[in-house]
Amino acid sequence: MSANTLFEHFSSIDDPRQQGKVQHPLFDILFLTISAVIAGCQGWEEIEDFAHDKLSWLRKFIALSNGVPRHDTIARVISRIDMTQFQASFSQWMQSCSELTDGSVVAIDGKRLKGSFKQPDRKDAIHIVSAFACENGVTLGQCKTDSKSNEITAIPELLKLLELKDCLVTIDAMGCQKEIAKQIIEKEADYLLALKANQSSLFEQVKQLLQPEITRQIANDSLLSEVDYQRGREEFRAAVVCHDMTHIPASASWPNLQSAGVIVSYRKLDNQKQGELTYRYYISSANLSAQRLAEATRAHWHIENSLHWCLDVAMNEDGCRIRRDGAAEVFAGVRHIALNLLKKETSFNKGVRAKQLKAARNESYLEKVLNSK
Repeated sequence: MSANTLFEHFSSIDDPRQQGKVQHPLFDILFLTISAVIAGCQGWEEIEDFAHDKLSWLRKFIALSNGVPRHDTIARVISRIDMTQFQASFSQWMQSCSELTDGSVVAIDGKRLKGSFKQPDRKDAIHIVSAFACENGVTLGQCKTDSKSNEITAIPELLKLLELKDCLVTIDAMGCQKEIAKQIIEKEADYLLALKANQSSLFEQVKQLLQPEITRQIANDSLLSEVDYQRGREEFRAAVVCHDMTHIPASASWPNLQSAGVIVSYRKLDNQKQGELTYRYYISSANLSAQRLAEATRAHWHIENSLHWCLDVAMNEDGCRIRRDGAAEVFAGVRHIALNLLKKETSFNKGVRAKQLKAARNESYLEKVLNSK
């Protein structure tokens, strides 16, 4: 990875300005913004200040022949970038630098940008759906949901951008839709979808099939299970899978449905007299074993712990009030780029925030992050 690689994939984005009046090329502003966010900047004025402080270093990569752009220029340009082109460039960039192995789990889930609201009731805060490579720990692509819709419409648009051959795509119950499953199969990948009452017939049939199987495996002592003890908490988890779809009539309308499974979990806190027993049901086009189901469902949560948590805690995404035109969505994409690069840099074995602080202090380390592979 390098500035040249970024230029190769992001320089094709159309500049929305009248070219005769352009003093700062689009890629110069985009590269400046990415570098500043790597160094921990969270707003337009901070990005301008970063450019003044690092002008000599920045000119190793971009010309900035007219000096440092003002913060309102940076905001105006970023807010007008065509998001469709930006998303495509982001996805192509990630495909060029992140190799997915057969069976890699790709988790798809959405996150609300709480600070992006414009209306007083905050109902217009945007919602971003991301695809996260769990083993690699990087974001593969992102897509904003339509303002009058939900993740069901955004997921198909996101899938169009991704190369998923031989991957296992995991999505929560919102994305448990036949058309989404079909699209994943057409991508030469497999799906693992959480199943709830929004697919009522299939849900009830899977429950009726798996409940006796749970009892049988417990009686035969063949249940795949694990116990987890942590501070103040005890948790027991077990996985059961069935591959005989003849007892699930509703399965016939689902593309290449091969497995139905359930994760049974019992969780008890030290201050509770009685714990909580939950059943989470899944369907998959892969011929999953109980162990593989347990591993894949656990991997899905990496998108919460390794992506959404980092964006909120290390990069203060929910506190960001950038909201002008399309700026919130583009800036969310810039945060994903910065986070991917920070995670790929492994010579400094610290958390994301510590890496940002080091990049802000040390230009050599900032350059190393930009060149991370």
